[in-house]
Amino acid sequence: MNQAGRCRRVFSSCGLLFLSVGCATAATALVSNDPAQLLKQAESAQPSNRAEFDELMGRLDQMAMRLSPQQKLHQRYLMARQIAFAGNYEGAMPSLKAIADQAVDPVLAFRASATVIDLLVTQSRYEEAFARLNPLLDQLPTMKEGDVRMQGFGVAAQLYNEAGQYDSSVRYANQIIKESTDAQSACRGWFYKSDALFESGSAQLPADQLHEGMEACGKAGDTLFALSFQYLLASFDLRQGHTESAIRVLRASYPKVLQAGFPPQVSQFEASLATAYWKSGDLASAVKFANDALVTNANRQYSESTTNAYRVLYEVDKELGDSKGSLAYLEKYVAAHDDYQSRLSAKALAYQIVKQQMLAKKLQIDGLDKKNRILTLQGELDRKAVETSRLYIALLLLVLASIALWTYRIKRSQLRFMRLARRDGLTGIFNRQHFVNEAERQLRYCRKSSRDVCLVLIDLDHFKAVNDTHGHAVGDRVLRRAVDACLAHLRSTDVFGRLGGEEFGMLLPECTLDNVLARVEQMRAAIAAVSGARDAPGIPISASFGVAAAATSGYELRQLMIDADCALYQAKHEGRNRVSLFEAGMRG
Repeated sequence: MNQAGRCRRVFSSCGLLFLSVGCATAATALVSNDPAQLLKQAESAQPSNRAEFDELMGRLDQMAMRLSPQQKLHQRYLMARQIAFAGNYEGAMPSLKAIADQAVDPVLAFRASATVIDLLVTQSRYEEAFARLNPLLDQLPTMKEGDVRMQGFGVAAQLYNEAGQYDSSVRYANQIIKESTDAQSACRGWFYKSDALFESGSAQLPADQLHEGMEACGKAGDTLFALSFQYLLASFDLRQGHTESAIRVLRASYPKVLQAGFPPQVSQFEASLATAYWKSGDLASAVKFANDALVTNANRQYSESTTNAYRVLYEVDKELGDSKGSLAYLEKYVAAHDDYQSRLSAKALAYQIVKQQMLAKKLQIDGLDKKNRILTLQGELDRKAVETSRLYIALLLLVLASIALWTYRIKRSQLRFMRLARRDGLTGIFNRQHFVNEAERQLRYCRKSSRDVCLVLIDLDHFKAVNDTHGHAVGDRVLRRAVDACLAHLRSTDVFGRLGGEEFGMLLPECTLDNVLARVEQMRAAIAAVSGARDAPGIPISASFGVAAAATSGYELRQLMIDADCALYQAKHEGRNRVSLFEAGMRG
């Protein structure tokens, strides 16, 4: 996976909206012992300032006898939010759900519901999060308080962005910008809008959006969202290949990020600095920041920044010729990358499932309503002629047939979404997880029947230079051309998948050592011919192939991939654009 190929969301799977609630204005000095005033000050206190918050909550405890039931409910909400900020999501969830379900204070119930959605996203419970989002949005028009509306818009903008619904995300981000009355809220809106634009694949921000976002976030000071906007600017620079500019932006904000002390944001900056330094050729700095990111993420093993840090360490060791070190980091990178990609797929799939469930529920309600109407009509049929009775019965059958048809279409849509989750979005071949599943299934079959099988790893040569020189659009076309060239030489029983970025794998059942090299050589020649294709004229493209056979490596997929990677490394070492077969002597 190309490091700049996806948006590096600082708040992805971190549930940070609840951290920014009530932070539109800084907490003022204690001026009163009035419970309502103290609750307002605690609401406005920065969650990261534990001492200030604890002092406010302590004073509220001292006057517990003076608190009304509604004020006690508000106090309970603030404590649950602080528990969540400390990382104890399970501990905070029961109180927040209870507050969200109460009817005494609709505004507080709305806030608690929004916070519950954030915690569900944090725990990767995306289907539950989307199921709660729609009732929350239904209540949004009734909310008049500005900060509450900001929270609702923010929940929608972030969650739709997570699911890849960028138009919807931008719509709610624009509402934040439109209704914001302070710089922090405006900065948050511009961040969500720019993040959605980045996720949709844009290479740069429009000039007016860049100016407005920088101005709003500049006025907001060194808040989490203002620092994240700077991070997003660096991500745009990395996507365009402006590595030095990205480093300057990241290094300028990094001390402030450390001072803010929010671990997910710190690790994202460190992982991006590692990526930028690796791309610029400063390998020592790349290794330093990659290791810093791993330390910061000690309790977040499968975050995006952890994945990126392992990728940098793997690439650096590979460039330095440390095959043992690179293989060790490759295994860690693959594990982190697979889990992260699974979470991304789960978000999009959860959105579609909930959408289909809502449609099915609506159709079910409509069907029941129509059935009730028909039952009423049937009572009248007893007093009418037989011809009229037949007409109503036909109408009933038509309605039931319509419901059955809609149910069938919904089920078919759900199956289609599940199939899409198995495919790589760019090339149409298997994604890494499904390739691994299919390859392991084929290997079990080949082992049981003692059939020959070979594993081939493919890596496009100098593909980074193609992206840097000609842009990602041309790079994507080259990837598709290379895949098409290989597909022309594959059988229906062969398993072909994209492992990440410009790396591919294929499992060839019933393929012996005597004929595997000839088949792979045909693929190598076909890929080399892509440079004359109409989509990529004059761009020299070639690929290196590493081949491992069950006859020498056994039927375990992990060992086959390690041996094929050794052979691929040998092909790269010998000058690229060639096929290398694994031999037992290659094992170090």
